[in-house]
Amino acid sequence: MKRISFIILFALTVVTGFAQLDRSKAPKAGPATKLNLGDYTKFELKNGLKVIVVENHKHPVVSFSLSLDIDPIYEGDKAGYSSFTGDLLRAGTENRTKSQIDEEIDFIGASLNTSSNGIYARSLKKHEDELLDLMTDVLYHPLFPQEELDKLVKQSLSGLKVQKDEPQAITSNITSALMFGKESAYGEISSEETIQNITIDDCKQYYNSYFKPNVAYLVIVGDVTVKEAKKVAKKYFGDWESADVPKHEFQNPVDLDKPIFAMSNKDGAPQSYISISYPINLKPGSADDIKARVMNQIFGGHGFSGRLMKNLREDKAWTYGAYSSLNPDEHMGYFRMASNVRGSITDSAFVETQMEMDRLINEDVDEDDLTLVKNAMAGSFGRSLEDPSTLARFALNIDKYGLPVDYYETYMERLEAVTSADVKEMAKKYLKPNKAIYLAVGDVNNIESLMENISGDAKVVEYDYYANKVARSGLPKGLTAQKVIDGYIDALGGEDHLKSIHDLSMKCTMSIQGMNLALNTYQKASNKICVETLMGDNVLSKQVFDGAKGSMFMQGQKQELQGDMLKEMEYQAMIFPELQYSELGYDLQLLGKDKLDGKDVYKLIITNPVKKETTVYFDAKSGLKVKEVVNLPQGQGSSVTLYSEYKDVDGVKFPVVMSQTVGPQSIAINVNEVLVNKGIQDEVFAN
Repeated sequence: MKRISFIILFALTVVTGFAQLDRSKAPKAGPATKLNLGDYTKFELKNGLKVIVVENHKHPVVSFSLSLDIDPIYEGDKAGYSSFTGDLLRAGTENRTKSQIDEEIDFIGASLNTSSNGIYARSLKKHEDELLDLMTDVLYHPLFPQEELDKLVKQSLSGLKVQKDEPQAITSNITSALMFGKESAYGEISSEETIQNITIDDCKQYYNSYFKPNVAYLVIVGDVTVKEAKKVAKKYFGDWESADVPKHEFQNPVDLDKPIFAMSNKDGAPQSYISISYPINLKPGSADDIKARVMNQIFGGHGFSGRLMKNLREDKAWTYGAYSSLNPDEHMGYFRMASNVRGSITDSAFVETQMEMDRLINEDVDEDDLTLVKNAMAGSFGRSLEDPSTLARFALNIDKYGLPVDYYETYMERLEAVTSADVKEMAKKYLKPNKAIYLAVGDVNNIESLMENISGDAKVVEYDYYANKVARSGLPKGLTAQKVIDGYIDALGGEDHLKSIHDLSMKCTMSIQGMNLALNTYQKASNKICVETLMGDNVLSKQVFDGAKGSMFMQGQKQELQGDMLKEMEYQAMIFPELQYSELGYDLQLLGKDKLDGKDVYKLIITNPVKKETTVYFDAKSGLKVKEVVNLPQGQGSSVTLYSEYKDVDGVKFPVVMSQTVGPQSIAINVNEVLVNKGIQDEVFAN
């Protein structure tokens, strides 16, 4: 294979007599040369499988990447089934169980990954046959075990609970739905219902319909010759039978004719995750591709050179980062700008972003700024060439998108040729501030008026995680915060049942980032509590309150609680504090009626006597508590807890499935045992 090379020439200014460089001026780059990226070979098997081979003999490693080239599929009321199919491919075959596949892959130090779009495998050259035997067993004989599907469903449902509180996930769902339509391949959203609708037969049908050689590419990269590649391709993939594959027509979205202003609620969020999005008709490798990428790098490229970063972060300190992306696609691409900003300046951040878009549309770009961006892009392109898989990706793109054969070899020439006039032209064509979706995800109580400041005559519409419009209906006549609490007490079992509980113990399991812990809670009237976190038999932490004194124990260290922390512990020690809200001096505020997962909920702010606020949601139909949001100190965001699957124990309902999100960390909690009035000894609460 030919070596990758390109030359950049610098003109040097020589000072007569001293032969010194003039360091007051940056050296000018010479003309970019056409690159010689190296050789690759392409051939096709009789069954239609297209094979691309890139030789690289520097390391004794070889990889095989099988990818499908199929139309985007709208999955409807079973959204998510194609992704499940990809996961299940590796979950066992007619010849091997999942654990056997894992063991064999580990034994040869290889990797084997599957997806809805194909299979990737990599190993040392000497294990090539074992690797291909495993890869083709997965390809030809997947078993699709029901128990593995059940695990995927459970994991996905758990993941959805976390994603519903992640601004990025909320933004992706809403903007995709508004850009492409919820009933399209690019705009549909997986939900609890669609995930639970998925069956093994759905996965088998997807596999049987689309995993065909005549719509697939096999890319072989590494320590292999073309002769060897042809031999293994025919041996392992030559008998793969071709068949007609279903076609799907892509419906292009209708261009926005005016801006859309939207918001989504994240209770207690001190920040707003803002975005500006809209679809663009930009194809990979088109004449505009490189010029448009240069324009986007100037506007919102990663690093500190982008205008968005300079404006929103460096000049105003409103955010840690502000970026934009221009995403070409063979069907329909999209533009998106996003940033996490202080909630109080949500409107101002949008105004400044729009100003930067207008400036790029109407003003010429400074030549120094343009050169800086082009040099950075050239450097990034050059570094990517160090990976042999880059050439394979280039070859695949050339064939897949019908690009000129020298498209990537002339990349540097075309990049260097981009002018300030080109950038302005691309800005006028692909920056559309007046035909965009302006979305802010934050505390709606704080950002609604700010969004109205910039929306003009347009209505600001609120959407939930599933891109459904949120209709905030009025409260029932005469409903008060205390009546909601009274309804909650009745829903749990009634005042008499709750007052009859004198001690309570709960044993739970927690899963945090794959780590399993135990959480044991003991409570006793009046106002005694002990909470233990364990890993195995080892106590990691412990908090106790004996009715007067409180302490925290961690890693052998003891800290006595004082002041507000001690008082807070006293309130937490109450088995059912709702019974005493009025006499204890709690402040209850009914904010209104809201929507949570499509259900009506009453939203309250409950402030305890030490001024700690908690936003609590109660199901309007059942009366039970379903969500709780606590603002963390020092602007650290919020803790969000979801409650579900209430279980009756001696006439009182307790939630046995909970999930908690604290920043980027999610915790799944399952209650395994609830015991009441078993006579817990006071020694349990000793400090």
